[in-house]
Amino acid sequence: MRTIPASELIINADGSIFHLHVKPEQLATTIILVGDPERVTMIASHFDSIECEVSSREFHTITGMYKGKRLSCVSHGIGPDNIDIVVTELDALVNVDFATRTEKPEHTTLSLVRIGTSGGLQDISPVGTYVVSKYSMGFDGVLNYYKTPEGMLEMGMEKAFCSHVNWGARLMAPYCVKADEELVERIGFDMVKGITIAAPGFYGPQGRYVRAPLAFPDLNEKIMSFEYQGDVITNFEMESSMVAGLGKLLGHKAMTVCAIIAGRVAKNMNTDYKGSIEGLVAKVLERI
Repeated sequence: MRTIPASELIINADGSIFHLHVKPEQLATTIILVGDPERVTMIASHFDSIECEVSSREFHTITGMYKGKRLSCVSHGIGPDNIDIVVTELDALVNVDFATRTEKPEHTTLSLVRIGTSGGLQDISPVGTYVVSKYSMGFDGVLNYYKTPEGMLEMGMEKAFCSHVNWGARLMAPYCVKADEELVERIGFDMVKGITIAAPGFYGPQGRYVRAPLAFPDLNEKIMSFEYQGDVITNFEMESSMVAGLGKLLGHKAMTVCAIIAGRVAKNMNTDYKGSIEGLVAKVLERI
């Protein structure tokens, strides 16, 4: 049995894990993930009781009870690289014995539901829509550093997409992961479902041009016209691919649902989206 080195699993002096500063006993097995640390406070305001609250950098965790369910809400900041940290550490908290630095004999499955904001890419996903990432296509390349078992990735979709958009040789190879089907149906049975692109940046990687010119100015147009077995690319965000991908790789149930706050077709933006997010949070809390 492998003993995980101290340099690879960093445990703080108080027994908490390195970045999150959470201890194993402080984490529920049902977890809501959000980008904004302040959004954790908003979600936890719905809880009936608070068990613990921990803040470290952009990582804010509150665990408590909601209508008889023990839940944790954790903020992950922005970007797929942060998801690499957060999902790895959440998994370690339940599946690694911190005393021996070895994997526990019995696997604990987490349910991970990310609630985010996103830009809509289709007429079916205008501003105000709730969109579930049935599939996530990662432009970030982070999951490519891990060994994925055969059948985990949607290789047919990847190949078809790269051919359709004439994928640039200098870009990281995209990967596509299907979210947990049971979670998708339970949380998003009445929501728009489709393919979500997780970009490694907010501006250029999502086709936004402020002053620095784009290398592939027609990429978004090609993205919007892609269809695979009845599914289209509904939206852009920055984390869903690693939530679904690393979550699945580690044996967890994972999905992302987003409120659309930017209309990339109509080129409009809702900067006052608090009400839309609160409505989505209420739905997720009832269904999770």
